[in-house]
Amino acid sequence: MSDGTVGGGLEAQVDVVFPCLDEEQALPWVLSRLPEGYRAIVVDNGSTDRSAEVAREHGATVVSEPRRGFGAAAHAGLLAASAPIVAFCDADASMDPADLPLVVEPVLANDADLVLGRRRPTVRGAWPLHARLANRALAVLMRRATGLRLHDLGPMRAARRQPMLDLDQQDRRSGYPLETVLRGNAVGWRIAEVDVPYSPRVGRSKVTGTLRGTLRAIGDMSRLLADPSVTGRSGTDTRVAKKARA
Repeated sequence: MSDGTVGGGLEAQVDVVFPCLDEEQALPWVLSRLPEGYRAIVVDNGSTDRSAEVAREHGATVVSEPRRGFGAAAHAGLLAASAPIVAFCDADASMDPADLPLVVEPVLANDADLVLGRRRPTVRGAWPLHARLANRALAVLMRRATGLRLHDLGPMRAARRQPMLDLDQQDRRSGYPLETVLRGNAVGWRIAEVDVPYSPRVGRSKVTGTLRGTLRAIGDMSRLLADPSVTGRSGTDTRVAKKARA
């Protein structure tokens, strides 16, 4: 595992977790776009191509997570991180890592505890219609559950590492991003949303690229929205909220 430094021996301000399943074609461009002070942690989630080798060749720390699932990969990356702030980004080139400061800077400035990137398609067809409609419906349910004016559970987001670890997320599939929002809101996190460009991905999506994957994601998220231990309606421990601002 890396010692927490980036090129030139500088200490990383931000660790960026890239959950990865068969993304060898996209990784060279993705990893070349990281801003200074950002370190890449590529979590290989059982790839059958050369994703892990390509990531290492381009200077990333590589973590292996054989348990399939977006949440499993994301959480493995969080556990491997050592920088004070952890960001998440897809490894498929649909989002430009050069835009990561849009979600990171409000956290650095202590203006927010969690910042989500609201996807704004750059071209027609960048976001499949069925996936966009499903996201819109889930956003309505999320707003009802939290009272927050959020529109997207996009894959680019950032928070401080230790408070996020303290949330103790349990979902290891598609519901992981939503669980982070629900648990964070339950303990009083300040959650913000910023616009980020969204482009056609390289290759085929493993979740929203298929109707089956989209339906599975809806099922995972609906289960979380109905769980009072996640939404905080049963009285979640507010001590975690104090840690978020420490």
